[in-house]
Amino acid sequence: MAKLGLHTFAAAPKWDVATMRAMLPKLATHKVRVLEIPLLDPAEIDVEATRGFLEETGIEAVCSLGLPRDIDVIADPEAGLDFLKPAFEVARGVGSASLSGVTYGTIGKISGAPRKQAEFDGTARFIERAAKLAKGYGLGLGIEPCNRYETHIMNTGADGRAYCEAVGADNVFIHIDTYHMNIEEVSYARGFRDCGPFLGYVHLSESNRGAPGAGTIGWAEVFETLVEVGFDGITTLESMNHVHPAIASALAIWHPVAANPDDVLDAGLPFIHRAAEAAGFRYD
Repeated sequence: MAKLGLHTFAAAPKWDVATMRAMLPKLATHKVRVLEIPLLDPAEIDVEATRGFLEETGIEAVCSLGLPRDIDVIADPEAGLDFLKPAFEVARGVGSASLSGVTYGTIGKISGAPRKQAEFDGTARFIERAAKLAKGYGLGLGIEPCNRYETHIMNTGADGRAYCEAVGADNVFIHIDTYHMNIEEVSYARGFRDCGPFLGYVHLSESNRGAPGAGTIGWAEVFETLVEVGFDGITTLESMNHVHPAIASALAIWHPVAANPDDVLDAGLPFIHRAAEAAGFRYD
């Protein structure tokens, strides 16, 4: 049975145990079983306090990040791996099973041209090395296709599958996001199906990055297809209600994504439950 998660950015710009502890009654009310912890700066995370909080509450963690702009994983893969190492250490330290996100490149970094074969090959080689490193920490490695305004390297579920197949590592999975799917896919159904057996994690993100149900995402199709493909993993509400300053510009977050910030959780989480239930998608 699937689990419902919440990305920290829906509640605060950075991970903070005290903030999350204050939210426990709300998380329990909305049956949130997983919290996504952004590791844009792994040094910000109090690993011991975070692991203690998660063990105490029984909440599961997923860790995520995007690489900084000054790293080019094709020209200098060692720099990319050096950036990932402390993130892998933190992810393992807090008890996460994976590190996911734009682990293969930089959010907001585009060439202005179609992806070249050399870029595909170089990125695949980096993902292969990153996956091997992640496995040494006992972690899965998620790769998130993003829209064309954020990357030209990986935009669709089919792109993600091509990389997974090229890499051939058993701990690499596709982390797909409805916000990006809304821009890039022929349909939500096609995007999920194209991931094939590599579909491992889903971001539930509205078309305007705000509260689910207050935009144009086709939620019935999203959940109906997740039922069809037999997905029983983690689906996480991601909203840019708050955003870490390190990536605000790359994500083009120029103004509030919801007129009332409380709606993202107070209206968005109940909406997700209703939409899932209507489609026969079951949460634990």
